[in-house]
Amino acid sequence: MDPVTTVSGRAVPLDRSDVDTDQIIPAVWMKKIERTGFEDGLFQKWRRDPEFVLNRPERAGATILVSGPNFGCGSSREHAPWALRDFGFKIVITPGFADIFRNNLPNVGLVPAQADPATVAALLKATTEDPSVEITVDVAARVINCPAAGVVDAPFFLDDAAHYRLVNGYDLIDLTMALDPAITAHEFNRPAWLPTCNGQVATAG
Repeated sequence: MDPVTTVSGRAVPLDRSDVDTDQIIPAVWMKKIERTGFEDGLFQKWRRDPEFVLNRPERAGATILVSGPNFGCGSSREHAPWALRDFGFKIVITPGFADIFRNNLPNVGLVPAQADPATVAALLKATTEDPSVEITVDVAARVINCPAAGVVDAPFFLDDAAHYRLVNGYDLIDLTMALDPAITAHEFNRPAWLPTCNGQVATAG
C-alpha cells in the first residue's frame, strides 16, 4: 500500500447514525470473487434516490466521508471497506465506528478517524452548506483542520498499530514478511517429528 500521511480534499456529508455494512454495500455484491470493482455497489439502495448526496454532481471527486456514530455496524464483510476505497474515499470521519469495521479499514489503506462529536457536527454543517469546503487530515499527527468549519488541530483517535501501518504503507502481509527471519529460525529449530504445513522439513542455509 502507499503511505498515507496527509489527505486534503472535499467531503461527502452523510448525516446518519448506525450506518450498517448492508447499507454500505448490499449482500448481493458478496457474490463477486474479485476484491475490486465494488464502487457501483456503494450505498446502492440509497443511490436510487437522485437527490442522495453521493449522486450530487458537486460531490464528485470527494475523498473524505463524514458520517454519524456507530458507522460500519452489522456484519464484518470486507466488501464495505473495498467499496469505499473503490469509490475514491481515503478517510472516514465519524464520532465512532463499529469495532470490526474500524479494524478492517486500514487493511485497505483507509483511515478510520474517530473524532469528537462536536468536531464531526461542525464538519457536517460546513460541508453540507458548502460542497467546496476542504478538510485536511494530518494522519501522521492525528489532527483534523477545516477553517471553514472552525476546526483547527482537532485531534482524532487512531490506534497506534493502524497509525504505524498507514503512515508507513504497510499491510498485514508486509508485517508478516518482516518477521520472516524469525519464522525461518523457528521452523529450523522445530522438532522434525511435529507436523508441517507443506510436508517439508526446514534445512539450514
